[in-house]
Amino acid sequence: MTLKTILTAAVAATTLTTAALAESHAGTDNPMVGGAAMFPDKTIVENAVNSADHTTLVAAVKAAELVDTLMSDGPFTVFAPTNGAFDRISAESLNALLQPEAKAQLTQILTCHVVAGNAMSDAIAGMIADDGGMHPVETVGGCTLQAKMDGSKITLTDENGREATVTIADVRQSNGVIHVIDRVLLPAQ
Repeated sequence: MTLKTILTAAVAATTLTTAALAESHAGTDNPMVGGAAMFPDKTIVENAVNSADHTTLVAAVKAAELVDTLMSDGPFTVFAPTNGAFDRISAESLNALLQPEAKAQLTQILTCHVVAGNAMSDAIAGMIADDGGMHPVETVGGCTLQAKMDGSKITLTDENGREATVTIADVRQSNGVIHVIDRVLLPAQ
């Protein structure tokens, strides 16, 4: 068997696997995230580990020892920052946050991205409208985010005035929903 034959077979197998995965995902009405299928019968963590756009978030969740929590029944709404969102933090600061001695601070930051309950984007938009254009969102980390609409997109502003935009909404999970955001939100400093 030649190298070309082996590579052709490997590409064909990958294509078949990708096609089968896409087909099995197609019936879920869930968006793809980070090039990966997101299945509504899997937990937040089970789906997040497959997203190429959320490797830093997954590493942070592991460092903060929040994996079991985010695999529990919930429901949770997670505003999930992308790798690009974490890239806006200096490498030195991010590395410091991932150290064991910073676990409490990292946990608070991450839980300021989590809301108890299952809040789909239409419900959030409705609350924003009902509150005259801005709705306070209480997180399990004790932060209050301000949700508002920017055209058809939901934005969240943290207690420091940092604004994140929901770039992919309503990624259903077995224990809640993920909304992908483009910035890391922080507790009041």
